[in-house]
Order: sequence, then C-alpha cells, then structure tokens
Amino acid sequence: MYYLYNLIVQIFWFYLKIVALFHPKIKLFVEGRKDAFGHLERSVASSDRIFWIHVASLGEFEQGLPIIEKLRQEYPTHKILVTFFSPSGYEIKKNSQVADVIAYLPMDSANNVVRFLKIVHPELAIFVKYEIWPNYLRHLKDKKIPTLLVSALFKKRQVYFKSYGGFMRKALTAFHHIFVQDTASEHLLKTIGIKNISVSGDTRLDRVSEILERDNTLDFMVKFKQNRLCMVAGSTWPEDESLLIDFINSSQKNLKFVLAPHTLNSEKILGLAGAFTKKTMLYTNLDLATISDCEVLIINHIGLLTKIYSYADIAYVGGGFATGLHNTLEPAVFGIPVIIGPRFKGFKEAEDLVGQKGILTVSDRWSFGELIKKMLDNPDFRRKTGAVNAAYIAKNKGASVQIMNHIRKLL
Repeated sequence: MYYLYNLIVQIFWFYLKIVALFHPKIKLFVEGRKDAFGHLERSVASSDRIFWIHVASLGEFEQGLPIIEKLRQEYPTHKILVTFFSPSGYEIKKNSQVADVIAYLPMDSANNVVRFLKIVHPELAIFVKYEIWPNYLRHLKDKKIPTLLVSALFKKRQVYFKSYGGFMRKALTAFHHIFVQDTASEHLLKTIGIKNISVSGDTRLDRVSEILERDNTLDFMVKFKQNRLCMVAGSTWPEDESLLIDFINSSQKNLKFVLAPHTLNSEKILGLAGAFTKKTMLYTNLDLATISDCEVLIINHIGLLTKIYSYADIAYVGGGFATGLHNTLEPAVFGIPVIIGPRFKGFKEAEDLVGQKGILTVSDRWSFGELIKKMLDNPDFRRKTGAVNAAYIAKNKGASVQIMNHIRKLL
C-alpha cells in the first residue's frame, strides 16, 4: 500500500507543478518547497536538540502556539522547528520569532521523509489537528521518536472510519498519544481500536485566554470610540461587507463601526471606503486630530484586530456566508456578543456557542438589522449574550497544561 501511496504523492506533486504555472497560490506552494531542504540544512545543526511542531496553516499555528511557547520556556536549550503545509500560513508567519526555524513541510514521499528526519533529527514531534501524513508518521514510529497529535477533531465522515480507510487508520497508530477536543472524537477513535487518547479540549482557548492578560490599549481606538458603543467586524469578505454597508449607511443609532477586511488589496479597500456615506477613515491614513469625528474606521493593516476587539461592544466575524468562518474566539474572550453568518458547521467552538446563544447567526440584511437593533435597545440582552462567551472560554481552557504534563513524562 505504501508503494501505491508514494506513487500518488509523486503524481500529485507533478500535477501541482503544472497548475502552479497558472495559479498564484499553488505557485507559492511549489516554489516555497524548492529550497525547503536547503533552508533546513542551513538552520539546523547536527548538535541541535529539536522539538518539531507541524501545522497545516494559520489556524492550526494558533492552536500550536500555546505549546510552542511553553516548550520554549521550559526547555530553553532546545530549538523549535515549525513546519507549514499551506503557503497562506507560512507566508504570514515565516519571520515570526516564536520559533527558531520556520519552514515548508516537504511532500510526504518516502525519500523526502528520510532526508527530512536525517536533517532535523527531532526529539519530539507534534502534529496539530488534522495533519496525518503516513510516511512521516511511519518513519517517526520506526525511529521511536515520541509523536503527539494535539487539538484533534474527528468526524464520522472521515476516511479513518470507513471500510476502505485501513491505510489511514494505520497511520493513526503511529501517534504515541492523541489529544482530542471532545468526547465524540474519543468515542470514534475507540471504535477503530485506538485507546491512547485524552480529551483535553482546544489549545486555542488557552491562547485566547492569554489575550486578557496583556496590554490591549490602542490610543487611536480610544480617540475613535469616544465612549460610544462600537461594533467591530473582523475578517470580512465581500458577502459580509454587502450586508454591513447597507446597515451602516442607514443606521441612525449612536454606534461606531470598525471593519477589518480579510483581503487588504488596495483597490478593494478604497472601493469599500467609498461605499460608505458616513465619514470614514483608513488606518493607513490615521489622523488622531479628526478621528473622533469619524463613524467608520477601516483597518487595512495586519496584526491589530485582536486588540481592537477589546474595544467592541458587539463583534461580527466574517466568512460565515461563503468562504469559511474566521476566528470567533478572539472577540468572544472579551465577553461580548458575536454575530456570524449561517455557515458555521465544522467549527466546534462556533457550534457550541451558537447552541449556548453566545454566538448569534444572521442569514440576511433584515435579520442582521433586527439583531443589532435588539442589542442596542436591550443592554441586558447584550451583556448576558457576551457573558456566555466569556464563561465558555474560562470553563474550557487548560488543554496546553494537560499536554505539557504528558510531554514532561516523555522527555
């Protein structure tokens, strides 16, 4: 079976190189891997003691971050290597200081895996959430390198639980231990004979909990908000923005608005700013002398959204109408109500909080307008909704503590 799998990997890689000629994101995926081994050879010495954390993209990186930070704190003589599968995560985090080495993961072929492990020689390997690569896992197991899967989430529809999923089920047996987000995942794994499981929850809850402990002050937000109520719409896409534009332009309420679009293309940002009939300012044209007069602030800059959420009385998180829901935990940790579009299935924290009525869904402009009106007219409803979110995070944090306790026993 491994022969067939390796053949498929080689065919897939050849196909990607052709597609890369016409697709910018796939081009990054292919071009970035051309020097992957060279980058690793220049960055890792044979004497280095390596902890390797592998993530798919940006969301999984955030899940792995609490573990990375704790490993760095407790084992300062080790180097931290983080590998990405996706260019969207790598390109944003490639210069991050949280790890000693950040690289693309070479494709999961037998030859690549042998070369990778020879260069990296990790003492511990941690895979985050969905990253199951049979060749890597097989060789890690053969070399008796402790390997963990953290913040994992399993669904019955996945290949591991199908009659034809034996090859991928075998890959799961390479993990020394699997930390899952919920009991449903634990039960599914037990049905296929995997018992080295702990229900630890999602490490992202630890990550967002730490946000409350830092200084989230932003002087421009203090001047912009001016003690008025404020709605922050984060990671918005055109489908979200069409809904927001109509509401904001017609709003007569004493409410200020911050929009942080997912795409920061200059032309699109200028088009968005031009769609508002109310006084609007771009972050890149910030003028503290006049910002208090503005009703709409557009954040066309990366890295500010989490702190901006601390000033919100209501949050809207984009992606729930078409592209895939973005991070709802970052606003939720501040104990404010969160509004999303109708497509949130597969995002566990959103499913949980929609059920508990801390996150509220809208399906169109009318339902969005009615919900905002209710929140503004009923402050008690707004506060109680937000309190549900804060309580959920406080109750469910602690996954990284459990995982670190296990790691200490391995090392």
